Amino acid sequence: MEQRGIEPVPEEARTTHWSDIFSIVFNFLVNPGMILIGGLAVAGGLSFWGAVIAVTLGIAVAFVPYIIVATIGVDYGVPGQVSTRMTYGVIGSRWIASLLRVAVTTFQFAFQTIAGALAIVAVLHAWLGISLPLVPTSLVFAAFQVLIATMGYGPLKHLSRIALPLKVIVLGFSLYLLVSHDAPGFHPSEVFSFNGSSTLGWIGIAVWANSVAAAWLTMVTDAADFCRYSRTRADMWIGTMAAAILGALLSAVLGAYGAAATLGTVSNPFDVISGITTSGVVFVALLIVVVLDNWTINVLNLYTGGLAIVNMIPRLGRFWSTVVASAIGIAISAFPAIIDGFNTISGVAIGCLFAPIAGVLVADYVVVKRWRIDVPQLFVHGGRYWYLRGTNPVAVLSTAIGAGLYFLLPEAVLRCLVTPILTGLVFVVITRLLVTRFEWARVAAEPISAPARAAAAEDAGAAVRP
Repeated sequence: MEQRGIEPVPEEARTTHWSDIFSIVFNFLVNPGMILIGGLAVAGGLSFWGAVIAVTLGIAVAFVPYIIVATIGVDYGVPGQVSTRMTYGVIGSRWIASLLRVAVTTFQFAFQTIAGALAIVAVLHAWLGISLPLVPTSLVFAAFQVLIATMGYGPLKHLSRIALPLKVIVLGFSLYLLVSHDAPGFHPSEVFSFNGSSTLGWIGIAVWANSVAAAWLTMVTDAADFCRYSRTRADMWIGTMAAAILGALLSAVLGAYGAAATLGTVSNPFDVISGITTSGVVFVALLIVVVLDNWTINVLNLYTGGLAIVNMIPRLGRFWSTVVASAIGIAISAFPAIIDGFNTISGVAIGCLFAPIAGVLVADYVVVKRWRIDVPQLFVHGGRYWYLRGTNPVAVLSTAIGAGLYFLLPEAVLRCLVTPILTGLVFVVITRLLVTRFEWARVAAEPISAPARAAAAEDAGAAVRP
């Protein structure tokens, strides 16, 4: 059971290698939900290649700010939600970044759970002829995933190590079943040439890429959570980028292949796979992978959601905060309609909030603070990051402006790419204008010196008041 909450991880405890980062992020990307998105994109009118490009492009766009913010975890050992205090203020981070993260992470938990339940129902029906009701299956499945999340980072790391090779083998074999099936439409040449709705073109790719990017951008405020036990930046960079590329490709190809082979009539690839095999061994393997898939990704959803709640209400502690996040996620899992609303919820509601948040965080950390944070001050009321009554009005205003820009940009533009850039520029300009007029703006925007940064990193494991 992990005992740390939002306090920094001391230097001696940062021992995680790149391989563990790879397994955690890869498992996060290769899951029933991501695989289903590839199928939904084809069913929505994209070609096979269009769906693969949309998913991988969306991940690539989102991982740029993700990697930047993740360095905070490596350098200082603080969780992501605490790091947002440098930008939004000690109080502002609780009720902006953390509150939004709790809402999104519980939605993502429910989406992944329902996607996994759909796969379980499909496999059991094809194998044993059992027709399980979706909602009760989803709720039981959701409750099953809570255990590891409450235990913390260590069990999560070990679970990811176990799940990775099993998932790669079974999902690779699943792709082989699709490729080798002799029914019309399944041959690679037919799938690769499937054009979907030719009227969509780039706009269709942009819409789906934006939805995928928006879903992952919600992880920007938690990027440090996955790597605050990492040894070096190199470990984080290698593990994260390799997992992002390979995980996105595997999920996109498997999901899009199953849908394209059925000419876009079946969006759930597990339905397709279950219909082309009668092997009990294959069915058991699929069930194991679905469970491990959901377990690994939703443990992360609940783990980061729990840390967000701790940042809001420190006295709860990590364990009980994770329990609260789990209860909310389980409740939302009773509404399967969120599967059909993924594009709208993720691409619009989530994107308009987290695209500007990503832009503000990156601009503040890289341009204004020059990659330097005074860690002890993150926990001090009235200190450097207290801003104005605990909140940075510049960050709040810039985020609101960015949300407006997100809606004004046309769909043909990758809004999750353009919005963070524009929002970051707005934040930097307003900050520069205010530093000469307000003392709180000057102090907060002034980067700490290199020696002070080294001292802050060295003292990251010291006891601090949350």
